[in-house]
Amino acid sequence: MTTEQQPRAQWLGRWGFVLAATGSAVGLGNIWKFPYMTGEHGGGAFVLVYLVCILAVGVPVMMTEIAFGRRGRGSPIDAVRRVVTESGRSSAWSLLGWMAMLCGFMILSFYVVVAGWSFSYLWKMLSGGLNGSGVDDMAAIFVANNENPFNLGFWSTLVTLATMLIVGKGVQAGIEKSVSWMMPGMVIMLLILIGYGAFSGGFGEAWSFLFSFNTGSLSSEGMLAALGHAFFTLSLASGAILTYGSYLPDGASIGRTTFSVAIADTLVALMAGLAIFPIIFANGMSPEGGPGLLFMSLPLAFQAMPLGTLFGVLFFVMLSMAALTSSISMVEATVSWLVDNKGITRRTAAWGTGIVLWLVSTLAMLSFNLGADWTLGGRHFFDWLDYLTSRWMMPLGGLGMVLLAGFVLKSETFREELGLAPHWHVLWLFMVRYVSPLGILVIFVDALGIARLQFGLHWPWLLAVLALITVIGELLSPRLRRTLAG
Repeated sequence: MTTEQQPRAQWLGRWGFVLAATGSAVGLGNIWKFPYMTGEHGGGAFVLVYLVCILAVGVPVMMTEIAFGRRGRGSPIDAVRRVVTESGRSSAWSLLGWMAMLCGFMILSFYVVVAGWSFSYLWKMLSGGLNGSGVDDMAAIFVANNENPFNLGFWSTLVTLATMLIVGKGVQAGIEKSVSWMMPGMVIMLLILIGYGAFSGGFGEAWSFLFSFNTGSLSSEGMLAALGHAFFTLSLASGAILTYGSYLPDGASIGRTTFSVAIADTLVALMAGLAIFPIIFANGMSPEGGPGLLFMSLPLAFQAMPLGTLFGVLFFVMLSMAALTSSISMVEATVSWLVDNKGITRRTAAWGTGIVLWLVSTLAMLSFNLGADWTLGGRHFFDWLDYLTSRWMMPLGGLGMVLLAGFVLKSETFREELGLAPHWHVLWLFMVRYVSPLGILVIFVDALGIARLQFGLHWPWLLAVLALITVIGELLSPRLRRTLAG
């Protein structure tokens, strides 16, 4: 351990971290996006590719971030600085921590607006405000919900207040205590909805949509979608996992903990598909992805169901919990840094951060109404926040983190922190040096919309082949063999 580290709050146990990290991963996008991508790109074939991508990219990067957090026992900035200093490297590498913390804050600045939709629709479901005779009526309700700045601002403000209230109470009394009932509650509500779906008449079609092993539908676009989702779904490179890792007890296995989160995230996403799509298919609707599925098609289906209001309320409560657990994780890095470096209490740090967040998120909220004409380069403020974080900051941050761990820092640092058996450590090192960076590079290039080559091939895959040849050559070199041997 480094001598700079200060006493720091910790999770009561490994499962506190697992629940919190899974809550961070299971956000609004994961509820609809992963199940839809699964059905669109070959069902079980897509799930298999996705799991391979999780193992090749998501798990190694997540283990690396948790190791950074626990070794440095601080916010992303402090943790990275302490770990690189321990290895005798320049503290300039802490810029990766700054980017991760800023990325999480920027994501949250537009995410609270989207999360506000869930809370707004929960109220509409309770108050009978979702009456419509068709998808067009539901679309009109959705548009009206966003065009009213006072309405949309109220719900995004409510999300901000709830987030800061929980985070301000601390790691154990606030975050861990809240996720300890929100995550099991979300699973219970999903099981209830799945139980209803099993008798709705659309369960068989939904099962086939999700799990039929159709390799013919798995195109290069589907494999890229699996790779990208494997990276983004785990909340990597946004400061959340690294900060949560800084609260992990020393005796907890980082490897087992990471696999637990990855498995739980995937299971919850598939359960969401089994909860949503039977209702959609039973009502003869299209399972198309996007907010339209959650906020237009599903409310219409609930309206036509027996006990539809009850199941609609359960669904939007579950969706609101998913939104809140994600927002909690994305602000924790900023609050942690303020507490560690500015000598203020957690409560003060949380509410101070909340005020700044509210101001920035208000600008994002106005993109849907009063600021609809305020664009720069064809994008609204809301779109710029999404574009900069998902297309640039997260891929570059993740790439920098694994290259730092794999090539720059002393191997003893991670050998001690990860505590893996020698052969597993060799595998982890190989993944963070070559496989994970290559996967992130492919995600980065594809996210920028680089044009295809002829014959329908994505040139990132050609880059992957060239890189693989380089890796094989490196593996055969005496230098790498000596490194892997310790």
